[in-house]
Amino acid sequence: MAVIACSASSVNEVTLFPYIGSGSYCFSNSLAMVLGDDSPDPAVIEVLTGSPFGFQLIDGTLPLFDPFGWDPEAGLDTAIELLGHECVRSDGDDSDEAVDRLREAAARGPVVVGPVDMGLLLYQPGSGTANGADHYVAVEAVEGDTVVFHDPHGYPYATLPVGAFLEAWRAEEISYVDRPFVLRTEFERRREVSAEDALRASLPKSLAWLSGRGDVEMPPGSLGNGAGLERLAEQVASGELDPDIRQMMENFAVRTGARRLADAAVCLAGIGHSRPAGILAEQARILGGVQYPLVTGDDRALAEGLRRLASTYDELREALAKAVEADEAATAR
Repeated sequence: MAVIACSASSVNEVTLFPYIGSGSYCFSNSLAMVLGDDSPDPAVIEVLTGSPFGFQLIDGTLPLFDPFGWDPEAGLDTAIELLGHECVRSDGDDSDEAVDRLREAAARGPVVVGPVDMGLLLYQPGSGTANGADHYVAVEAVEGDTVVFHDPHGYPYATLPVGAFLEAWRAEEISYVDRPFVLRTEFERRREVSAEDALRASLPKSLAWLSGRGDVEMPPGSLGNGAGLERLAEQVASGELDPDIRQMMENFAVRTGARRLADAAVCLAGIGHSRPAGILAEQARILGGVQYPLVTGDDRALAEGLRRLASTYDELREALAKAVEADEAATAR
């Protein structure tokens, strides 16, 4: 897999220290597995989806460190196109038809399946109840009444009976799913695109996400970027943060968001955009640093960290806009 090379270095007085390790990159990892030798590093795919460029507080209560109105379905489609690939995306309400579609597709090669409800992946300890946690997997085969797949959450060659897999794949509790049983198959490379060129091409759309998408309908009370983080900080400081939301932040949102920002910093530094890379690196340090007060209950420090992060989004938007302008000027020469 091609990578953007960037060792530990200083960008705008912020140290770039690339992260290597586990993380919740399910759709990027699944796509990388299916693309195989044609895939860049999953960190590059994650940045191409646009996920690092924003924050959203859905319904004024659910914090996610990705752009206002963004979801993995939109991100996956963007990344696939930027990488010069095409695929067939299908969905449908009929479970029998979904099994046939999956069986036929997997017979031709691995496929990306999702979202699925992580709470219904019964091989995972503590599972058994739908919880609306969206997840993606790479299915290798349907062998008789068993689905065989790689779960990038740490379960290679996982298996589930077809019926149990369908229940997870139905994704009834996942808010952005319009129709269930989504899969992507028949991947075909239409043009050669380097990781560096794909990243440059992604920046205008990433800037659009960071600037707020007016065409995305959001639930009442939803807020983005600095406004959303300020509201979240108020909830923490006043003791209004729901215990379930705190748990979700502890187990998923903060660490995933910090990794996305760290990877985006490395990727942008790798294509010569040091200013936004430095801001992204600082965002990653701030967000990664709130995990300890979050878990230990130091809400004063947690709220302070969230407010510090809130103040960085306007600066990032300005820096990213200048990077886009510089790329456009270079192309025009």
